[in-house]
Amino acid sequence: MTGLPLRTDRTSSSPMPQASIITVNTNELHRLRTYLPSVLASRGNFEIIISDNGSDDGSREYLAGHHPAVRVIANGGNIGFCAANNRAAEAARGEFLVFLNPDTKVDPDWLITLLEPFEDPAVGLTTAKILLMSAPDRINTCGNDLHITGLTLCRGAGRSKDAFSEPEEVAAVSGAAFAVRRELFQMLDGFDEDFFIYMDETDLSCRARLAGWRSCTAPGSLVWHDYALRFGPDKVFLQERNRYQMILKNFRWPTMAVLLPGFLLAELITWGFILLFGRAHWRKKLQAYEEIIRRRGKILGKRRALQALRKKKDREILRLMEWNLDFYQVARSPFSHVAAVLFNPAFLLLRLIALIVVWW
Repeated sequence: MTGLPLRTDRTSSSPMPQASIITVNTNELHRLRTYLPSVLASRGNFEIIISDNGSDDGSREYLAGHHPAVRVIANGGNIGFCAANNRAAEAARGEFLVFLNPDTKVDPDWLITLLEPFEDPAVGLTTAKILLMSAPDRINTCGNDLHITGLTLCRGAGRSKDAFSEPEEVAAVSGAAFAVRRELFQMLDGFDEDFFIYMDETDLSCRARLAGWRSCTAPGSLVWHDYALRFGPDKVFLQERNRYQMILKNFRWPTMAVLLPGFLLAELITWGFILLFGRAHWRKKLQAYEEIIRRRGKILGKRRALQALRKKKDREILRLMEWNLDFYQVARSPFSHVAAVLFNPAFLLLRLIALIVVWW
């Protein structure tokens, strides 16, 4: 690298680490035993901060006894993924904040390559090429795809490790492994803590985009993720509620009016998947609606604050959004094939109309 010189210190003993690697731990001792040796073997100048959400599995004792150089933020209880990351970011000293899941292991050069795109002063966030730990030559995600309905899916899921070999701008980073300029994170007030968990990195990416920054992949940064898609009742509630929050905060009202047919189709699709594959969770979908109505005043207040930072048009976000919805990421069934045939042409048409109409 030229703009970001390589340093070699590996612990918080450095007076000014280049990067602060932040990980949220909630009873993940079994993962930390793999994660920490891997990250500590990374090249670069960094500190590691574990933000602990009230773990009672011996995690803190393990960290104190085996990795005393790792900084631990004790949150006293499960305050959520977003809040835990924000607390650690407040204590971080690095120029760049790197958020990394505890269910990962990393290539030794992952950090220095993750930071390379920051040589471009317009880049605010970078995201690693994340591979499946269960299939190391296959992609989990290389950035996230943001659909025109606000649904977020893994970009390149299942493709060869060699795909996406060049840096590219993406709609959103992946929360499993990404970096952000510290000053940008502070300007955006970090993660929205009302999300608690899920969709938070997509919301952060959209807010950064509105504020004039780009999100880019760092394909040489390899991270393996112990990933398997699961949908429980709480995840249904949180993902749906947070999708609505993100849309309401980030887009102008006229843009939402243009995209309204797509939003209604998304409701039909999500209800269909819930009733077919998670019928017991239907009340959680209703709860998401109720929560948005109850929190509407707070959401609109955050919307006003975000719009005051706006430097980009909605068109700039729409340009990066996808029309093709990969139904197979959610369920491999005949329903997924039928849904793709029925809905994706409509989404293609809607995106074309939106790009014709939305110039604001």
